[in-house]
Amino acid sequence: MPASSFFSLTLLLCFSTAALAGDPFVFYDWTVSYMTASPLGVKQRVKDQIGSFFYFPSLSFHRAAGGYGGIIINNREVIPLPFGLPDGDITIFISDWYTKSHKELREDVAKGSDLGVPDGILINGLGPYRFDEAVVSDGIAYQTINVEPGKTYRLRVHNVGISTTLNFRIQNHNLLLVETEGSYTVQQNFTNLDIHVGQSYSFLVTMDQNASSDYYIVASSRFVNSSAWIRATGVAILHYSNSLGPASGPLPDLPNEYDAYFSMNQARSIRWNVSAGAARPNPQGSFRYGQITVTDVYVILNRPPELIDGKWRTTLNGISYLPPATPLKLAQQFNIPGIYKLDFPNRLMNRPSKFDTSLINGTYRGFMEIIFQNNDTTVQSYHMDGYAFFVVGMDFGVWTDNSRATYNKWDGVARCTIQVFPGAWTAILVSLDNAGIWNLRAENLNSWYLGQEVYVHVVNPESDDHEVPLPQNTIYCGLLSTLQSGQAERVKFSGAPSLSDARGRILAMLVIAFLGTCIR
Repeated sequence: MPASSFFSLTLLLCFSTAALAGDPFVFYDWTVSYMTASPLGVKQRVKDQIGSFFYFPSLSFHRAAGGYGGIIINNREVIPLPFGLPDGDITIFISDWYTKSHKELREDVAKGSDLGVPDGILINGLGPYRFDEAVVSDGIAYQTINVEPGKTYRLRVHNVGISTTLNFRIQNHNLLLVETEGSYTVQQNFTNLDIHVGQSYSFLVTMDQNASSDYYIVASSRFVNSSAWIRATGVAILHYSNSLGPASGPLPDLPNEYDAYFSMNQARSIRWNVSAGAARPNPQGSFRYGQITVTDVYVILNRPPELIDGKWRTTLNGISYLPPATPLKLAQQFNIPGIYKLDFPNRLMNRPSKFDTSLINGTYRGFMEIIFQNNDTTVQSYHMDGYAFFVVGMDFGVWTDNSRATYNKWDGVARCTIQVFPGAWTAILVSLDNAGIWNLRAENLNSWYLGQEVYVHVVNPESDDHEVPLPQNTIYCGLLSTLQSGQAERVKFSGAPSLSDARGRILAMLVIAFLGTCIR
């Protein structure tokens, strides 16, 4: 590994054979090194982060068609791993899959239809091994992971699916949890783990079996109210180099299909490794989040889809997000009034649900408490861009002020995507030290697509002129479209005229129509 930390990205771009006759997989390596910058004449390092993440297309239900990939950020060499260096590093994507196109799924959701049971579960974009001839058709390609006996591998597992919680397990092997979404965890063995939509975990797996046969790698659906759940099982093969034969027999046991208490207790058991260094040499636990005074409290309640102005929509605190034609950041920097409002309610208000572009007004360097209350009938997971937050509590029932007595204020894990069980709540704490306008959203695509998102507005009042000028090829839209040179040719990234310093010192923005990057 080079002296500086780096990202190692693998793109998995899945195209239909009708669109591309050649190899449907394209792989890239993207190496990004640390650097120092001096925007105000003072040298700084970029914001530190380590861990296992993934990116995906973020618009128009595109994630349902693939186009996702892994992001690995390694420790700097001066910061030791809290475990022995693995013999190999393997990225695994698990996801639900529908035979309908993403456009058809999008149309169904817009009509108020439930997505239903997925048609299958994919592992690294491939279908299931034929573990049962009555369930799996012949001729389906499946994933095989080749390993050496006695070696230990780091498996980075990401649920990149649409809306289904997946239980991950490997036949006859323990999963030693070591990291989740940029935080090293207290190390503990699992025989299986529920991984909710948008979540990422790292396990150490030692190849300590006798290799009398290959072994099943399984990702199966959870909390699916249908007898058709068996088809929603992904199976890959773990193949030792000295294996004596193919995998056979029943799949490793799945926890009780509807036991949400089991799943919640698993989640509660995941703790922060307070003694380990991560992006910085000092221990993770040196940031004593439990001793910081909370400045803002938001109780965010979701509900199942409902009709608003004749359209099926989902809401947070009774508001279904309405994307403006003018991007939020441009509207902020150019001081354009009327694009958004800083009036997102901190609790559900006694009024009809509505469309709105209402933002959470965050306090820079404040400490925000957010409670997600799930009034839907399915597990929902929520992600916050730009931050890692501390998961301090979760339980069934309705959150009250008295629920704070149950909070974990010492080693609650820091992560960026958290599940909320139906009829339950989850509480997080987040330090608002990163200025910007940050998306807080449902990771379940059906909920997100119908409006279950909000943005957190965080402004540094002491320094609003530190941002670099817009690049020459910036694409303007909405009320700023007149600033675009050759707007009709924007797909060719025609250069825009330079702005004056007063208007030009704003955040450099990446406007990507298809591929949304998710660096957690």
